[in-house]
Amino acid sequence: MTRPRKGMDHSLYAFSAMPTRQALSWPGGACMAVCVLIHLEYWELEPPEGAWRDSRFTGEYGFYFPEYRPFTQREYGNRIGLFRVLQALKGRGLKLSVAANASALERYPRAVAELQALGAEFVAHGEYQSRMLTAAMSEREERDLIARTTATFTRVLGQRPRGWLGPDSGESTKTPQLLAEAGYDHLLDWPNDDQPYPFLTSPSLVSIPNQMEWDDVTALWLRKVPNPRYPGLVGDAATALAAEGGRSFLLSLHPWVIGQPHRIRYLRAALDRLCAIDGIWSATPSQIADHCRAAWGANDDLV
Repeated sequence: MTRPRKGMDHSLYAFSAMPTRQALSWPGGACMAVCVLIHLEYWELEPPEGAWRDSRFTGEYGFYFPEYRPFTQREYGNRIGLFRVLQALKGRGLKLSVAANASALERYPRAVAELQALGAEFVAHGEYQSRMLTAAMSEREERDLIARTTATFTRVLGQRPRGWLGPDSGESTKTPQLLAEAGYDHLLDWPNDDQPYPFLTSPSLVSIPNQMEWDDVTALWLRKVPNPRYPGLVGDAATALAAEGGRSFLLSLHPWVIGQPHRIRYLRAALDRLCAIDGIWSATPSQIADHCRAAWGANDDLV
């Protein structure tokens, strides 16, 4: 009789239940690591034939062409919403990170310059938001996409990206290993934990959970949580994780959603709740990955 393995049916990482781990300590005795991740994305008006998109958005596309309404709704974030979000974040002492499509780096230089001036860390977010990585791609196609994305980041920003978040978190079973071979050292696609953990790639990737329950697109756009509930959703989650200790909290912000004028006050209220928590460590994904790798090296019982 075949015995079931622990966790999911893959060998990308080891299954680890939280009660089996020792508490993860953050710098300065902080109760929680906090990462604010802004999305800078470019959605093509006409993606190439065979391109994959998140099935949750398929009702918007495919009925007529050109579909300017959904296309320009996304573009609003890069023209207006981003700068409104940055204003809401101003003066709060939170480090900024940006998940950027390579195509967005080239198309929105004003936004890139603004984010660089604020010291934001850039995470590679694939080439185009309208082209997911999937198992329908060959290994060569995946390698080429990762290489093109990396080359664009290096050319535009002057340095290689260390972290990766796939468009709509799309991956094949090969993606983590291909990213590790391409020089990436952390990954933000998997929302299955409340603290980082190592992938069984060679070299090892650090998985930094991108918790979807308070992601603005998931909560406000897809699940249609009423806007006034957003501050409580963010604040309650952050408060609970901080009380548990040793957890990480990633706040994903899509300017085309949360940067709308009728929602921005709820972002401010959510940030008020987050920043009122004593003893948080505001960090970028690479800082979180570096700290965890050093901690795991000193104590295997942490994972």
